[in-house]
Amino acid sequence: MHTAIGVFSTRDAAEAAYKELVDRQISPEQIVFLTRSDTEGETVGKELGATVGGFMGFAAGMSAGVGAAVLLAVPGIGQVAALGFGAAALLGLTGAGAGTLLGKVGSGGAAQPIPEPSADDVAFFRQVLAEGRSLVVVRTDSDDIASRANEVLNRLGISLQEHTPVKLQMSTRNVGDISIIDISGRIALGEGADMLREMVRELTDTGQRKILLNLHNVGYVDSSGLGELIKAHTTAINHGGQLKLVAVSKRVNDLLHTTRLNLVLQIEADEATALQSFRAAAASS
Repeated sequence: MHTAIGVFSTRDAAEAAYKELVDRQISPEQIVFLTRSDTEGETVGKELGATVGGFMGFAAGMSAGVGAAVLLAVPGIGQVAALGFGAAALLGLTGAGAGTLLGKVGSGGAAQPIPEPSADDVAFFRQVLAEGRSLVVVRTDSDDIASRANEVLNRLGISLQEHTPVKLQMSTRNVGDISIIDISGRIALGEGADMLREMVRELTDTGQRKILLNLHNVGYVDSSGLGELIKAHTTAINHGGQLKLVAVSKRVNDLLHTTRLNLVLQIEADEATALQSFRAAAASS
């Protein structure tokens, strides 16, 4: 499943992105909109309803397969205006099975379950909201829909402008029990993001628990790339391991700080420091 994440400095920008996603024939069932709100629920509902061109039937609390805009009370953040099935799950506010609330995936018609977000994913989404930013998340199995979502979120959200045409290249090496993935090029929708996902999965499936991503030569990360970095981190955690980033290029480092992803991922300045941090963690466990 592709996950494209758009981080926006203002709610108006996030609303514009949501509307354009729908205009580009992306189903609202595949979109989650989140923004902090101190406004009363009725007002929020009307404003969001106007933004998406009347998709929401707020008086009835539900419309044609889209879901209601609701206010969620998030500990440590306050009220969050949320739109889209699965919104509560992204913030860690529901129990097991909540991922199925995303609704239909693609145009097949049948409801498809989605993976529950990990604690790290939840921490990332909450931190972005705590910083006063808004989020638009698109999750889909369709390459075409993911491509359209990426184009919109990259153009309208907080993102790097693409200046790195080189396709992703990766190689692995081991230092003791630590696997280092040297990456160059771009982590983007399609080949780049898929390669990273498969590489991390292969390492964890073979029992590797300490993974270091060397991003020194990565000059571009798009909204799907952000999603893949979160997934890679979550995959390592779910296998009882750790994943860290090292030697992150300035442009990518700026993006990680702007989106607050630096508060979820562990980022080390250089390889020697990163290796020592793995060893220190092992010694203290």
